[in-house]
Amino acid sequence: MRDVEVLPGARIRWVELPGTSPARLYLHGLGCSSAPHFTEAATHPLLFGRRTLLMDLLGFGISDRPTSFGYTLDEHADVLATALRSIGLSAVEVVAHSMSGAVAVSLATRHPSLVGRLALVDSNLDPLTPRPAPGSAGIATYTESEFVHGVGWERTLRRAGPRWAATMRLAGREALYRTALDLVKTTARAQLLRLTLPRMYLHPTGFAPADVAGLEAAGVRVVEVPDCGHNIMIDNVDGFASALVTAW
Repeated sequence: MRDVEVLPGARIRWVELPGTSPARLYLHGLGCSSAPHFTEAATHPLLFGRRTLLMDLLGFGISDRPTSFGYTLDEHADVLATALRSIGLSAVEVVAHSMSGAVAVSLATRHPSLVGRLALVDSNLDPLTPRPAPGSAGIATYTESEFVHGVGWERTLRRAGPRWAATMRLAGREALYRTALDLVKTTARAQLLRLTLPRMYLHPTGFAPADVAGLEAAGVRVVEVPDCGHNIMIDNVDGFASALVTAW
């Protein structure tokens, strides 16, 4: 396990696998952790051999959970930038699942020298309407007090189910709530369309993102992966690895 201080008294942590450059950075979804979600895919024969960082965002997984941090998508991107610069990385290949796709788009927009290629894995691009449901839409129906100190936390864990709850319970409650609240307002699509670096968007069969034609017109490669749900890299490891190397 590696770590670096990104705020006074707060450290981001990751699992690192040695290999060649450019480095590949894997980022998890809301309430998740990169090592449990990406290790099998990152060590797949088609992807193994590159320097690999399975990094947890501040507030999630094995990283620290400062309660004073804002946890907006842009703030997540900025502390990721601090971490990458601290270890001398630039032009990394970023593979980002779900919520972290919006963070990765912000990272590439705000710190363009740090991101060389961008792969979004069934990621959030557009705003969501808060409603009783698993994930950010459900979390955003509560006030912060209701979520952190009231019924919101336990209800969210129950809605998540046992697999998701296994990593969600590691997250700081403030981190989970504030990240979700900003995520439902995301404008990542507009930022993604303006980027000029190589970009791809992986999605499960039957669940393409809105306005595929608009994404492709802006140079985003939209790739369908069969036999999987939202967790593409877990449900179909071979398909995920093949899609990444083919599209890149």
